Amino acid sequence: MHPFQTGTDIIREYCKLLPLTPGVYRMFNEAGEVLYVGKAKALKNRVVSYTRANGLSVRIQRMVSQTRSMEFIHTKTEAEALLLESNLIKKLKPPFNVVFRDDKSYPFIEVNIEHDYPRAAKYRGLKKKEGEFYGPFANAGAVNRTLIALQKAFQIRNCTEGNFLNRTRPCLQYHIKRCTAPCVGYVSKEEYGTQVQDMRDFLSGKSNTIKQRLAEQMDLAAADMDYETAAKFRDKIRALSAITAHQDINIDIVGDADGIGIIQMGTQICIQVFFIRSGQNYGNRSAIRSLDNDISIETALSTYLAQFYENKPIPATIYVSHIPDEKELLEEAFSERIERKVKIIKPERGDKLRLIEFILNNARHEMAQHVAQTSSQAKLLQGVADVFGMEDAPKRIEIYDNSHLSGTGMVGAMVVAGPEGFQKNAYRKFNMRTADASDDYGMMREMMERRFARSLKEGEGPGSENWPDLLLIDGGKGQLSVVEETLQELGILDDLVVVGISKGPDRNAGREQFHMRGREAFMLPHSDSTLHYLQRLRDESHRFVIGAQRTKRKMSIGSSPLDEIAGIGPKKKKALLQYFGSSKEVSVAAIEDLRKVDGISEAIATMIYNHFHS
Repeated sequence: MHPFQTGTDIIREYCKLLPLTPGVYRMFNEAGEVLYVGKAKALKNRVVSYTRANGLSVRIQRMVSQTRSMEFIHTKTEAEALLLESNLIKKLKPPFNVVFRDDKSYPFIEVNIEHDYPRAAKYRGLKKKEGEFYGPFANAGAVNRTLIALQKAFQIRNCTEGNFLNRTRPCLQYHIKRCTAPCVGYVSKEEYGTQVQDMRDFLSGKSNTIKQRLAEQMDLAAADMDYETAAKFRDKIRALSAITAHQDINIDIVGDADGIGIIQMGTQICIQVFFIRSGQNYGNRSAIRSLDNDISIETALSTYLAQFYENKPIPATIYVSHIPDEKELLEEAFSERIERKVKIIKPERGDKLRLIEFILNNARHEMAQHVAQTSSQAKLLQGVADVFGMEDAPKRIEIYDNSHLSGTGMVGAMVVAGPEGFQKNAYRKFNMRTADASDDYGMMREMMERRFARSLKEGEGPGSENWPDLLLIDGGKGQLSVVEETLQELGILDDLVVVGISKGPDRNAGREQFHMRGREAFMLPHSDSTLHYLQRLRDESHRFVIGAQRTKRKMSIGSSPLDEIAGIGPKKKKALLQYFGSSKEVSVAAIEDLRKVDGISEAIATMIYNHFHS
C-alpha cells in the first residue's frame, strides 16, 4: 500500500471518534516522533481534511505519508487552542511546523519600590517579584546604556542589598556623582524618594516634562550665578537626552506598543520587532528563516506572533506591516492571556505608518546583509568541496577536537557549520567515559562511536537531515586513522568525507597540512580564502572544547569524594571537613572517630567507613 494511503487510513480511524469542538492535535511517525502540531475550531472537520489529497500541498502530503498515530487535547475555546498550539510548537519543534526559534528572555529595568531606598537594576526572568518593571529591552546593551544614563541623571543606587546594609562609607558611585549615598545617610528618605519618583516618571513617558523642569532649574541656578549647580542640571539633561538621542526614529506613541514588519525575498522572510515603551524605542530583534512555497507571508506572520508572545510580555497595541491570518483569534487569545484588550493594527497613515516603513527598511537591510553573507558562505563551501574533491558543496560540516589537563577533565567537542554559518544549537560536548587518561586516540574513537552509533540506532543514518557531509578532525595521520577505523567498524566510512587538519611544520598558522585517505598530505596557499575558512572552523572547535574543559575543571575543583555518599548532605559534609580537615582524612578515619563529629550517628559513620573501605 502507498504510504500516503496508509496515513490517510490511520487518520480516518481517528476521525470517527472526534467531536466538533476546539482542540489541539499532534501527528506522530512510526518512531513516535512528533511530526506536526495543529489547532482547530472543530477537530473533526480539521483532521478529516488531511484525507483529501487534492487539497494538500506536497509538504503536507509527505507529512500524512509519515503519520502513524495521533493525539488530541480538547480545549474550551479556539483561542485557548491557539495558545496551547504555540506552546507545544516551541517546545517540540515539529519538522512540518513553521518554527521561529526565539526562546531568549528579554531584559527589563526593575525598581524595587517597596524598599525604603529603591534601586534600579537589570532584571531577566519571570516577573514574580514585587516591584515595577520597565521594558522589555531588545538586549543587555540597551538596558546598560539606559541604567548609566538614569544614574547620571537621578543618582539612584545600583548596589545589592548586602552592600547597601553593610556600608560604612560611600562607594565609588557617590564620588563619581552617580549616587547620593543613602547607605550612609547622606540623603534623607524624602529627598531620595523624590529622585526615585522623577526616574519613574521619566521611564513612564514623562521625559519631556522632567527635562523641561531640569532646564528651568538650570536657568534659575545660572541666574543666581550658581554655576556649579547649573552645571549639575546641565549634565542631567545631557544624560537623559542621550537615551532618546540613541533612537533612530522619533516615535509619537502614547503607552506601550510593538512594531512588527515582515518582508519576503525568494523563499526567505525577515521579521523585525521594535519595542516601543512610553514613546521610547527600546531596541529591536529580528528573525530570518526559509518558508515553503505553500505558506503565505500572512500565515508566517500569524505563526510568528503566536510563538513570539508565548513567553514574552504582550503590549496593548501591536502595529504590523501585514494583516496576519486569524487576526481576530490572535487578539482574542492575547487579550485572554493578559486580561485586557489587545489590538493588532496595520497603520494606513501618519506617524504609525512611518514607524512601519522604518521597520520594513531595517528588515530589507538585514535581509540584504544576510543574503550577502549566505552568498559568501556558499562560495566558501564550494571552495571546500573543490579542495577535498567532493561532488557537491557540503551542507553540514562537523569539526571534532578534544582537550584535557594532564589526563584530567577529559572532554571532546563537536562543532557544526553549514550554509547559515555556525549552528551553535547543534554543538555537542562529550565527557569521556571509556578513554584512558591522556589517550587522544582513545578520546577520538569514543567520540566517533557515541556520535554515529547513536544516530544509526535512532534511524538517522546517511541521507538524514543531521547527517554530515564532511568530518574535519583536529589532528594528523594518527587521529585520522583512528577515526577511519571506527567508521569502518560502523559500516559508514564510505558515506563520509573525512579530513584531518594538523598544524604543520613549526605549528605555524597558514602552514596547516591536510590528510585524506588515498592522498598525500597537502597544504593550501597562505592567502587562500578556503584555508582561512578551514582555520576558522578549527579555531571554533578549539574555543568550544577548551571552554567545556575549563567548565568541567571548575566543577571538579568544588567536588569532594563525600559527594558520592548517599545521605551526606552539605551540612554533614561541612561538619566532617571541619573536624578532619580534608576528605582524605575522612576516608581513613575509624568508625569511632567518625561518630565524634556532630550530626554523625553510628549508622552514618558505618556507611561512610564502608564506602571508603569496601
